[in-house]
Amino acid sequence: MALTNPTTLSSKSLCNNPLSVPTTQSHQPTFLATKKLLVHPISAAAAADGGKSPVVAEKPPKAVAAAPVAAPKPNSGKWSIESWKTKKALQLPEYPDQNELNTVLGTIESFPPIVFAGEARHLEEKIAEAAMGNAFLLQGGDCAESFKEFSANNIRDTFRVMLQMGVVLMFGGQMNVVKVGRMAGQFAKPRSAAVEEKNGITLPVYKGDNINGEAFDEKSRIPDPQRLIRAYCQSAATLNLLRSFATGGYAAMQRVTQWNLDFAEHSEQGDRYQELAHRVDEALGFMSAAGLTVDHPIMRTTEFWTSHECLHLPYEQALTREDSTSGLFYDCSAHMLWCGERTRQLDGAHVEFLRGISNPIGVKVSNTMDPKDLVNLIEILNPTNKPGRITIICRMGAENMRVKLPHLIRAVRQAGQIVTWVCDPMHGNTIKAPCGLKTRPFDAILAEVRAFFDVHEQEGSHPGGIHLEMTGQNVTECIGGSRTVTFDDLSSRYHTHCDPRLNASQALELAFIIAERLRKRRIGTQRLLSLSL
Repeated sequence: MALTNPTTLSSKSLCNNPLSVPTTQSHQPTFLATKKLLVHPISAAAAADGGKSPVVAEKPPKAVAAAPVAAPKPNSGKWSIESWKTKKALQLPEYPDQNELNTVLGTIESFPPIVFAGEARHLEEKIAEAAMGNAFLLQGGDCAESFKEFSANNIRDTFRVMLQMGVVLMFGGQMNVVKVGRMAGQFAKPRSAAVEEKNGITLPVYKGDNINGEAFDEKSRIPDPQRLIRAYCQSAATLNLLRSFATGGYAAMQRVTQWNLDFAEHSEQGDRYQELAHRVDEALGFMSAAGLTVDHPIMRTTEFWTSHECLHLPYEQALTREDSTSGLFYDCSAHMLWCGERTRQLDGAHVEFLRGISNPIGVKVSNTMDPKDLVNLIEILNPTNKPGRITIICRMGAENMRVKLPHLIRAVRQAGQIVTWVCDPMHGNTIKAPCGLKTRPFDAILAEVRAFFDVHEQEGSHPGGIHLEMTGQNVTECIGGSRTVTFDDLSSRYHTHCDPRLNASQALELAFIIAERLRKRRIGTQRLLSLSL
């Protein structure tokens, strides 16, 4: 169950502020102790494109004289919470002090879970609806959360723009919008190189605030295990605040006209939103006059889940628990996790870890993905073909989307696999501006979204959602949009710690465009149904 009825747990040993962990209404779970963590030195490497060449870590079986023996499928052995350590692990930091890392991980293992298994199961049910075309997944948030930008206002503003986008999409599609934040744990970032060079000085690359510091000096770039504890504290505090916003009245539908961000009030998108909000407000008034109370929980609260990339495997293992009600293992650091483009090797450590946890899983897919490899990967992660378990997040640019995505859809359909197809129009459209900053053109982002919908319309499949790097802040990181951000504007409010994000106005503009596609799709479906009657 998402973001419901928080209870407060005070712990001075964790943070100065109290943390809140969720409770589920369906049961009172207990979490069985897992095997004490012992982290052995792991061979870690950064790969520019890890998806191309799966790494085989196990030796092939000995041949039998009587008959040839087929090689075992990747990840076909028995899973355990530590079985990922037998595989090649890419993108993991190399800590200078393994004893300190072991101590920190043992501490985190003793901490309460950040989310509960019942909540993850509920999200899986919602994502299954999106796979069938009966809901739409809205996944968005920071490229990488940071310690410096951590504040209640920033969390509120991102949550608020996602509420706005959810209303716009729900109004256009006339379907439930499943809101999942890239929040409360999205710290670590995969990198294309292990080192960075400036002015003749070479240092380890910045991998995210939970691993090392962004400042370009030797001390900051050394991986520090203590940062994992701070990341846990920030994740728990972020989720605590999100729960309060989601269930404390802030997300009540009656407040729909009050959600506009100050800087968006007099913009084109702000005006469009206000017009839609007034229509929703009138509908609520009609419901009230008809005797349908707006005090119902569904009108006063919202469901909101959290997600992040499953990258730092020792940390994820430390927060993995065995659910006493089902006997299944859940990674309790987030409701949903995804496997990145650089860590999705069939024989890799990340896939091995993810196949054994029961959270909903996302898989980032670029134009390099071979259809057969995708089918094999889905089989490894979801052998029972459970709806809602797997979300395929496509990130390949508009042109590649039109050429490559149809083959992936056909291969998955032919294999009889049930997945939720989602578009990530951000990562395939990053360019370098003349000033040297990374940016993403809004027109290119929009072109990829349109290509995504066009392909699904052509293939008769369901466009299940959108995955965005975005913020509620008035940043200038992506160029274009109706309130045009130019190359010259980038440096004025360029705050990202990694990749450029859509600001609130751009995100809302994109939501209106997607809502129109959902509306047309809905009307087209209704016409087909009426003709068949």
